[in-house]
Amino acid sequence: MTQEMSEVMVALHAIQKDLDEQRKLINKTAEELTEKVTENINKIFEEKILILEEKHENIKTRVENQESRIYYLEKHARQRNLVFFGLQEDEKSYHSMEINIIDLINKHLPIKIDCTDLEVVRRIGKKTEKPRPVAVTFATLGKKIGILKNKGALKETPYYVKEDYPPSVLQRRKELQEQVKVEREKGNKAIIKYDKLIILENTAKNSKNKKRSLPNSPENAPNNFSQNIPHVSKKNKTVSALTKQKCLSQPDNIVKPGILNYVTIKNNNNNAIKEYSVTKD
Repeated sequence: MTQEMSEVMVALHAIQKDLDEQRKLINKTAEELTEKVTENINKIFEEKILILEEKHENIKTRVENQESRIYYLEKHARQRNLVFFGLQEDEKSYHSMEINIIDLINKHLPIKIDCTDLEVVRRIGKKTEKPRPVAVTFATLGKKIGILKNKGALKETPYYVKEDYPPSVLQRRKELQEQVKVEREKGNKAIIKYDKLIILENTAKNSKNKKRSLPNSPENAPNNFSQNIPHVSKKNKTVSALTKQKCLSQPDNIVKPGILNYVTIKNNNNNAIKEYSVTKD
């Protein structure tokens, strides 16, 4: 009985060992499969993320391009616009509103216009107790610039005129007002041009601090320098030029080398012919 039990125990240990090895193999295989599946999933996710990022960049670029186009379209659309404030809202028709704008400009500004100079006239904003501003689109940019240059004539009147800006530009200009105050306190000249801040440094202070460097005059030049330069009078200069020209020119009685060689060769040929004829006779 003891022998049989020992054989059974040996068999059980062998089975246990096989089971342990199989379990280890299964665990190892499962880990490898898990790693491969994870790698594949990560690759798939990375590829999809890259595709999504590329699409996002493309969409972002398109949106930026569209925003810049809208920006320039709005700027161009309002290029000939001016906004008038303080005009009573008592018009009964579109034509009467045009007449009110024409009367305001002709009465208070040194510029004369008529209906042909106006393209569009409209009230902007919600209707309230206060009169709404009037946005005017002029037929030409020249008329708009002329009115804007002479807007100072409206100082003693209840009216005033401003450029027509989009809401985003108006918000940006409000934000830049604080920077304008800071720069002007520093003594710099700061202005807002459309939606950008332009700072001009105070050149008056800088010019005072800078010393002007004067060039050396002939009186202040070193003595050695003036002594080393020989003084040539106009007379000597003329004589030397004529002498040089005379030396370079050739006299009329001297035969040029080309003609002299030609005459010598011709005489030699004639003498040779004579000698040949005497010998032959």
